[in-house]
Amino acid sequence: MTKFTTFAAAVAVAMIASANTAAELDANQDGYLTLDELQAAYPDMTGDQFTLLDLDANGALDAEEVAAATEAGMLPAPNEG
Repeated sequence: MTKFTTFAAAVAVAMIASANTAAELDANQDGYLTLDELQAAYPDMTGDQFTLLDLDANGALDAEEVAAATEAGMLPAPNEG
């Protein structure tokens, strides 16, 4: 894991850990997290950091990408209520 990847993972961990669920960040409730939605809550999130999490490069994080990042230890499991 590169230094940048480690930094991006740490930012993502802090971001998700501070929200009760990823759904809280999903402003339009479409089931995907976009860079704009993340930046609304976390202005320091960069496009490069988001790109590391967006495995299929479609511009949004879906539940599978969040789950994959969680299983890989890049994101913690969302807090329960």
